[in-house]
Formats: sequence, C-alpha cells, structure tokens
Amino acid sequence: MRMLSAAAVVVSLTVPAYAQMQTPNINLLPETQSKSPEEKEQDAIKDRAYRDSLKKIPDAKASSDPWGTVRSSEAPKAAAPAKKSKTGSSSQ
Repeated sequence: MRMLSAAAVVVSLTVPAYAQMQTPNINLLPETQSKSPEEKEQDAIKDRAYRDSLKKIPDAKASSDPWGTVRSSEAPKAAAPAKKSKTGSSSQ
C-alpha cells in the first residue's frame, strides 16, 4: 500500500513537468522593428499633445472626502493605565 501511494505521489509531481515539456516553442514577443522617422515624429506630436492636455487639468481645490466633516480632527486619547498595587495582586 505504501509503494502504491508513493508511486502516486511521484506520478502526480512529474505530470506538470512533462506537460510543460510538450508545449511547442511559441515566441510571444516577435522581433521588435525600429520605427521610421515619420513614425517617431508622429509619436513625438502625440506625446506633446498628451502633455499639453495634462497641463489643462485644473488642480483640486477642496478635499473630496465625504466623511471629512463627520470625523474629528483630534487624535483619540489613550485610556489612562490602571493603577497597580505594590504587591502585584489585583484587588477589587
């Protein structure tokens, strides 16, 4: 019984590695081609237009926190530590 369970463990561990070896060689990143000067110029124009559009976005003046008026601005105060007796026992 132990041999059967050991063989099952070995087989279950080797099946994923075998499956990975059977996949065909697929190149997911084709060779990158360099851009022509016209394409580079078009990219530069698009990039400048993007930066200009970002400059047109107004800055946020007020906080967008909907709970801002509900919360208090002070930090919660910590509770005072309980006094201990000199003997170390807690008397009630």
